[in-house]
Amino acid sequence: MKRFLLIFSGVLVLAVFSQAVAKDWSEIEMQAKGQTVYFNAWGGSQTINEYIQWATKEVQKKYNIRVIHVKATDISDVVSRILVEKAADKKTNGSVDLMWINGENFKAMKENKLLYGPFSQKLPYYQLVDIENKKTLLYDFTTPVDNMESPWGMAQLVFSYDSKQVKKHPKNMLDLLAFAKENPGRFTYPSLPGFHGTTFIKQVLYELIHDPEVLNQPVIPSDFEKNTQPLWDFLDALHPFLWRKAKVFPTSASQMVSLLNDNEIFISFSFNPNSVSNAIKNGELPDTIRTYIHTNGTIGNAHFVGIPFNSSARQGAMVFANFLLSPEAQARKADPTIWGDPTVLDTQKLVGRDKALFDAVPKGIATLTPKELGQGLPEPHVSWVQALEKKWLETYSK
Repeated sequence: MKRFLLIFSGVLVLAVFSQAVAKDWSEIEMQAKGQTVYFNAWGGSQTINEYIQWATKEVQKKYNIRVIHVKATDISDVVSRILVEKAADKKTNGSVDLMWINGENFKAMKENKLLYGPFSQKLPYYQLVDIENKKTLLYDFTTPVDNMESPWGMAQLVFSYDSKQVKKHPKNMLDLLAFAKENPGRFTYPSLPGFHGTTFIKQVLYELIHDPEVLNQPVIPSDFEKNTQPLWDFLDALHPFLWRKAKVFPTSASQMVSLLNDNEIFISFSFNPNSVSNAIKNGELPDTIRTYIHTNGTIGNAHFVGIPFNSSARQGAMVFANFLLSPEAQARKADPTIWGDPTVLDTQKLVGRDKALFDAVPKGIATLTPKELGQGLPEPHVSWVQALEKKWLETYSK
């Protein structure tokens, strides 16, 4: 009887808590009506811009909230603007209401107290987020998220190869080096400090460093050379066999796609597991291209949206962030014909129509399954990015 009363009391407390959360959220939705949300997000992809445009129309229709996509070239510039506003003691009516952030930008905003929150735990759809299995949703480049940003999508490094030209793809970085030596000029990577080039050398370092745990901690300058020497030795051995003998590097991921399509290179890579399938469907790549990851995994992370401390439309920003987490929005984003960005939701929690939305998402011809992708390796501490880029530019920049 005592056990029954304890269980009943627990259920009752949970029910009361759920009702309170629902009431609070209803008030947030009421306050959000009629607000204008300035959403600062990278605007360099037509595919992503079209998706954001769809989401803004849906939120206008469902919640009477106007969302304006402010297209940014570099989110760090947006962070700098908010920092200037704080220095000017502009505590309200900030120029940004919601922003697409992760990594160094999130760390900078959190440390400088430029964020409103915690807030993500208040979003009704946050309960569907797969935080149990996707630990990268709790840490942004090793910085604890602490509900100060809301997850939006997943990413992971995947390699791609032309199955007509390559019969057996590499399984690790040493295999890739052997491939490059056997096929001079048929591999390359983008120049740093471009994101994809930096990600590639981080992956090399992860695979070759003596103790990968070191990468979870801030860089210790006195140990940097010792810890990274295997990376520089690898690149020194690789560069003579790269496309154009590393005298020039591609400037972007899109140029890598072009080189792969033109048969100038046989192996490429991307940070979106669906990007190759998208490129095949769009006619940018032949249907002989396939993707793979290295045996011990590849770097993965999540990207998020955050609300600046001086947003004048916090409620509208929260409602929009919640909509971006909805099964409707996440399934559409996961569709490789629309964006192909992997979901942050635990699809095992979905039932009925929500489950059907994901069941209907077409699987791209070159897309790996979640099981094939695995958990992904965590991003190194953010301090490694600047240190690695600085050293690379000093050593290899012409």
